[in-house]
Amino acid sequence: MGIINQILDFAGLSSWQQGWLGDTKTAFLAVTATICWQFTPFYMILFRAAMTGIPEEIYESAKIDGCNSWKQFWNITLPLLKPTIITSSVLSVIGSLKYFDLIFVMTEGGPDSSTELMATYMYKQAFAKFNMGYASSISFTMFVIALIVAVCILAADKNRQKTPA
Repeated sequence: MGIINQILDFAGLSSWQQGWLGDTKTAFLAVTATICWQFTPFYMILFRAAMTGIPEEIYESAKIDGCNSWKQFWNITLPLLKPTIITSSVLSVIGSLKYFDLIFVMTEGGPDSSTELMATYMYKQAFAKFNMGYASSISFTMFVIALIVAVCILAADKNRQKTPA
């Protein structure tokens, strides 16, 4: 049982109940939802801090010029949140490549390797099979992937800054 199954039972949808982490079709979705639940507040705080840093005078000027809320969002809020969006993207990508603890505790990469990540695979190679060299090459590959993705995101942003709007 779990909270989702209890909610389904309470809503009269008992036929939808299942072992979410024990089914290869739903295990990855269940783990992903848990990770999103865990990290959403962090990103919300980042974006809230960035939004409070936007001067109110800009919105007042836009309102005087006749901008509606939608235009204010697209022309003021979103461009001024761009550095925070980029930072959040880099943190999210790097975090997803190294994510280990919650997945290992919830499923250990199972069932049938449906939630296996490079980090859990590396752990199994190192500490279950004692293939330390192979595990270290996996960790180096994870580092290279994270580095390449982060550099690509930052380079794409730098190139966008150079091109005139």
